[in-house]
Amino acid sequence: SRPASRSMFTGHVREFCILLGGILLLGWLVFGAHSTSRPLLHPLGYIMIPLVIWGAIRFGQVGALATTVLVAAIAVWHTSLGHGVFVRDTVHSSLVTVQVFIAVVTFTALMVASLISERRRAEELLRSSEASYRSLFESITDAVYIQDQDGRFLDINPAVCAMYGMTRDEILGKTPAALADHAKVDMEATRAHFQRTLAGLPTRYDWWGRRKNGESFPAEVSLTKAVYNGQDVVIAVARDQSDRQRLQTQMQQAQKLESLGVLAGGIAHDFNNLLAAVLGNASLVRMQLATESPLQAHVHTIETAAVRAAELTRQMLAYSGRGKFMVQQLGLSNLVDEMATLLGSVISKKATLKFHFADQLPLVEGDATQLRQVVMNLITNASDAIGDRPGTITVSTGVMFADEPYLSSMPFNDGLAGGKYVYLEVADTGCGMSADTQSRIFDPFYTTKFTGRGLGLAATLGIVRGHRGAITVASTPGEGSTFRLLLPAAESAALAPEMAPVPSAPLNGWRGHGTVLVVDDEPSVRLTAARVLETAGFSVLTAADGNDALEVFRRNADDVVLVLLDMMMPNLNGEETFVELRRIRSDVRVILSSGYDRREASRAVKGLAGFLQKPYRHTELIAAVRDAMARQNAKVPAHSGAQGR
Repeated sequence: SRPASRSMFTGHVREFCILLGGILLLGWLVFGAHSTSRPLLHPLGYIMIPLVIWGAIRFGQVGALATTVLVAAIAVWHTSLGHGVFVRDTVHSSLVTVQVFIAVVTFTALMVASLISERRRAEELLRSSEASYRSLFESITDAVYIQDQDGRFLDINPAVCAMYGMTRDEILGKTPAALADHAKVDMEATRAHFQRTLAGLPTRYDWWGRRKNGESFPAEVSLTKAVYNGQDVVIAVARDQSDRQRLQTQMQQAQKLESLGVLAGGIAHDFNNLLAAVLGNASLVRMQLATESPLQAHVHTIETAAVRAAELTRQMLAYSGRGKFMVQQLGLSNLVDEMATLLGSVISKKATLKFHFADQLPLVEGDATQLRQVVMNLITNASDAIGDRPGTITVSTGVMFADEPYLSSMPFNDGLAGGKYVYLEVADTGCGMSADTQSRIFDPFYTTKFTGRGLGLAATLGIVRGHRGAITVASTPGEGSTFRLLLPAAESAALAPEMAPVPSAPLNGWRGHGTVLVVDDEPSVRLTAARVLETAGFSVLTAADGNDALEVFRRNADDVVLVLLDMMMPNLNGEETFVELRRIRSDVRVILSSGYDRREASRAVKGLAGFLQKPYRHTELIAAVRDAMARQNAKVPAHSGAQGR
């Protein structure tokens, strides 16, 4: 501070004045006395040298110069007057004696000043080095410990305190055993690593620490031998691996979800093909049976079972993120509010349902039916968690800005961009979940319920991911769970899908004529579709894959009025086949058939005449063909000549 600096300066001035006064006094005593030549008193003049050394030590080169000049001036002045211990028989002898004295004093002063300057420079460098070391030591983001040969902490940097949530005094003097999570750490192995490092072998190992609040965390520790304050020590550098472990867990979870999604999507696709054959053949049987036939009930049972199975495949497709979506802009609070009565009827009788809706909530783009299913699944899950005990389910909506670091920390994040998100939060006061259960609740067919199928939350996750959203869960056993769903806020008016479904008019016995090419790699689907189309008046050609379809189409291009094309096929898929068909004949009508959703088909293939979701009934197939041919406003070539009647 300024007062301290002023006080120090005053002290130095006072000391310097005392030094000069001492030189003047001693110079008068040594040189001022009247004297004749006394050889025995000659060394007495050198009693001035300690004062010169004092000046050099205390004030450096300036002090050495000032005291040397003063002593030399006193000696020369008094000797020239014939006073002092350096007076000789002749003037020449006196001058030589004084010159020798001045030379000795000057040499001594310069040597001492030089040594002192070197020492001060060394001390300054040492202080600067120590300051740099301390600054570096304290600024390192990793935790750094200096341990003596018994393992006690001699020094630590602030990162250690931050890592453990403890003060410096709480850590110094202790050993790693005081900071370890003993349930996960083998202290014998830790001591072996320490002794190995003391022997001169650097060591690196994984470790588990425990913070002051009881939280356990993983760390990577590196040990190196060094010298500190003259003694052998071990420098330990620890890096918190919590974030890295969380990222690894997220990556593993994402890979698992991707693998399971591909598996679920593949199973659903194949299953839809089988269901298409079941529903199609059941429809054909119904058409051939008399209305009063007792077999109609059996056919109805077959169709009902197939429809229920189709619902199961839709859930599997929803999990894979490839379910059927009808995207529109909607208000999340309104959607939940409209379901309030229904939600109240499905929860436990002892559960209380509360709603907290945010005002002026931005719209989101999504499929209302799918999002209603998400809400229903989350509410049902919360009710099951409460069980027969009294409890509360709280449904909240709101808006938040989520940056990329926040989104990346969520367990089910598909690289979402930061921005404004609308959230739906469902919190319950139920039984809660363990960490192991939380890590598996979104897996298909995993359930903790006796009667559950394990697809509710799996489908919820798939729907959320299909909407480019994210979902997270926080739960503590015995305290309840909170699910938070994030959906990106809509920034502009929703775009109408390229192939918005058009309500079909009643068939009323509609029939067509011409040739339809049915392309599907599943024989039962080809056969069923062909029979249905033949009953509607069409001639039918079939192909088992894309290459086969192109060969058949080339031979019959003038006769084919429409192509019913499967999306997923070996060799050439539906998209590639469509492109090649258009190269052969640019005006060919193509209806794409797939177990996946209309939006995905629209994005992959442009210019379709229609889309047919598998599995489908015979009436849906005929209606799709009729609507596709009616929707095609382009001039129909004379050679195709297809008309409905």
